[in-house]
Amino acid sequence: MTTKTFILIAITSGAWIASSFAATIPAGTTLTVSTASSVSSQDPVGRTFAAQLDQDVAVKGTVLLKAGTKAFGKITSSRANARKSEPLTLELTSISVNGRDVAVKTNSFQPGSSPRTGRQAQFGHTAGTLVITPGTKMQFQLIQPVTL
Repeated sequence: MTTKTFILIAITSGAWIASSFAATIPAGTTLTVSTASSVSSQDPVGRTFAAQLDQDVAVKGTVLLKAGTKAFGKITSSRANARKSEPLTLELTSISVNGRDVAVKTNSFQPGSSPRTGRQAQFGHTAGTLVITPGTKMQFQLIQPVTL
């Protein structure tokens, strides 16, 4: 057997073995996270935040993501722009798996609600600033499956 043939067989076998261990988390799976950084309704859209999984994520009895796994998200709407004041809305964007970030697509999460006056409710503005402190639990649902 030549060296080239042996290397080709080794690479092909390694790729087949790696693909046979790939796992998929289905769409609709709930990811419960605790924030690791604070987030404010005054933060700009696009700002990222850190979190970690609060519970294991299991599929068919097999734990695919352990509690404590790092997760990252972004602000998708906020009150940072006074002309376009919207409620604070967040999404998860990635999860750190074995040292690499895996992209995720989740539903939007709107934490709490700020107090509103009648006039602010009429014109879509909220009163006060909502601050999410580290350790706050939030739930997101996957809207696309994730292959690990």
